[in-house]
Amino acid sequence: MKNDFRKSLKWAIPLAVITIVLAAIFSIISTAVLHDSNVITGTIVVLVIIFIALFFDIIGVAATASNEAPFHSMASNGMKGARYAVWLTKNADRVNTFCTDVIGDISSIISGTAASVVVVQILVLLSRVDSGIVEYVLSVVITCMVAALTVFVKALGKSFAIKNATNIIYHTGFFIYFIEHHLHIPLLRFLDKRNSSKSRIKKRKKDV
Repeated sequence: MKNDFRKSLKWAIPLAVITIVLAAIFSIISTAVLHDSNVITGTIVVLVIIFIALFFDIIGVAATASNEAPFHSMASNGMKGARYAVWLTKNADRVNTFCTDVIGDISSIISGTAASVVVVQILVLLSRVDSGIVEYVLSVVITCMVAALTVFVKALGKSFAIKNATNIIYHTGFFIYFIEHHLHIPLLRFLDKRNSSKSRIKKRKKDV
C-alpha cells in the first residue's frame, strides 16, 4: 500500500510542477494576446484553446484504447517512432492524465478567461457596459456556448480517437522521435525518469 502511494506520489509531484509551468505559459500567452483585443480576437483565442484541448484529449483517449502489439511489430521492422508509441501505450494512464486532466483543466480555465474578455468587448460595442442585466445574460450565454462547444468537439474527438487509436499513437510517437533525434530534446527521458535511471544503472554496471 505504501509502495503504491509512493509510486503515485513520484508521478503526482512532477505532474503538479508541470501543470504550474504550463498554466503560467498559457496564461502569459493568452493575456498578451487578449490585451486590448476585440470580439473577433477573443473568439479566435477561445476556439484555439478549445481545439488545443481537443487535440490532447484525442491523444489521451487513443493511448488508453491502443494495443502494444502493433507497435512492437513496427519497432521490429525499424519504423521510426514505434518505440515511442510502445512507451505511450505502456504508460497510457500517465498519458491520459496529462492530456485530458492537465491540459484539459488548464484549457478550461483559460477559455473561461477569454470568454469573459469577449463578454466585455461585446458590452463595449453595445455601449451598455454599466448594464448589470445585459452583462449577466451575455456572460451566461457565452459561458454555456463555450461549454457546449467544448463537450461537443470532445465527444466527436473521443469517437475518432477510439477508431483510429493505433494510427494516432504511432504518429504521436513519431513526433516525439522527431523532437529527440532532430531537435535534440530528450523528451522521453524527461517523461520517463524511471527508464532513464535504469539505463544509467546498466551503464555503470557495464563500466565496472
